[in-house]
Amino acid sequence: MEFLGTTQTASYCGPKKSYLFPEPVSTSTTQDSYQSYYLPGYRYLNSWRPSLFYRVSAVPTNSGEQGSMRISAPLRPPTILPSVRSALYARYSPHDWYQANTVQYKGSESCRHWAGRMNADSLRLMQDKNQLTQQTQDSTGRSLGQRLSDIDFWRSELTYELERLLTETRALETAKRRLECAADEAQRPLKVGQRYLILNVLVCLRVRLYYLRSAAPEDAQHALERDLSDKNSAHFIDEKCYNLRNTSDSISFYHGVEKIDGTISVPETWAKFSDDNIRHSQNARANSIKLCEETENTLENVSEEMWKQFTDTNLAFTNRIAETADTKNKLQTHLAKTLQEIFQTENTIMLLERAIMAKECPLKVAQTRLEGRTRRPNVELCRDIPQFKLVNEVFTIDDTLQTLKLRLREAHDTLQLLVLNKARLEHDLSVKANSLFIDRKCMDMRKTFPSTPRLVGYT
Repeated sequence: MEFLGTTQTASYCGPKKSYLFPEPVSTSTTQDSYQSYYLPGYRYLNSWRPSLFYRVSAVPTNSGEQGSMRISAPLRPPTILPSVRSALYARYSPHDWYQANTVQYKGSESCRHWAGRMNADSLRLMQDKNQLTQQTQDSTGRSLGQRLSDIDFWRSELTYELERLLTETRALETAKRRLECAADEAQRPLKVGQRYLILNVLVCLRVRLYYLRSAAPEDAQHALERDLSDKNSAHFIDEKCYNLRNTSDSISFYHGVEKIDGTISVPETWAKFSDDNIRHSQNARANSIKLCEETENTLENVSEEMWKQFTDTNLAFTNRIAETADTKNKLQTHLAKTLQEIFQTENTIMLLERAIMAKECPLKVAQTRLEGRTRRPNVELCRDIPQFKLVNEVFTIDDTLQTLKLRLREAHDTLQLLVLNKARLEHDLSVKANSLFIDRKCMDMRKTFPSTPRLVGYT
């Protein structure tokens, strides 16, 4: 991304993309540099619905069998009252569940792989300690005229984005109020015979309400307003400085002002700050639009999201219990490997500490020799080859100590990463155990469920 605030290079000015269908590429130089993007975890409107409930008709069947089934299978009346027909959809689909477990495995393997590489590098570093890199970066200033044009550009962009964000915030507040009313209405039919079904619908509404509250773009709005206020102040100050001339009345001597550097940013970070604020606002608006659409869809379909296919659900519970148990065993294996890697990393830390302690005595010897040679009298205080060697030895040993200490800090950081990964694995194991307990308990409860219209409240 380029900075300086030019409309041709601002990276967030790309074409706005639809959330459902892609749009043709625009040729505008101002908006081509924006990049519409989604937050991590963005999914389309219906991506949270389990495929079990909307792809039943996609199961391939024999056309002959299909015809015979149409003839032989009598039409069955709906087993669920329309007023309570609202199938419970889980927050995540099985694909999300598989993907989360895969990410957990890969994260554990990545931590162990990184720890192994760090241990091997540390062992090599204790034998070979002469690597050091330095990087320097200079930044140049901008003229006041260019600065004013940059501030004007970013100020206009922030104002435009703030107006759109306020509009979307009002729409989000409206959707939140509607969802709160729907959640209150869902509590009324909570009866004994329907408590599991209606309670699940109520939980779904409350989860959606939680996401609406968490997605409220107040932080993005405050960031835009604060940035816009700073831009106005900077524009006023820079314009005043730009208009100063040799004949101005307000000029004076300020001795030593050139020696004071109170700046906290460079042009790149200055432009990136406003660009990040606009990106954050665009992201918040995109998330808000998605949530509003999902809320509308939830409010329209909440009465149609109830349980169906009792036999398939029992089979899914059985498969789910087996999969959860298998995943729990795999997590236990990853936890054991992580514990082993923690042990090896602790040994590496111990070796690094010993190596650091071993370098202290040679440093003391070199510094003592160097200090002793400073007592040579008169012209004998010569900057000879031993003097250069001693100085070089002190610098070399000191660089070695600094490098070893840096690697020791990296080893400690790696150990903390492994400990955090161990905590995540243990937490995931407890979650899997709790899920396994809940699924088995649900299976026990489902054994007593009637397979007659009494399930939907018929007496």
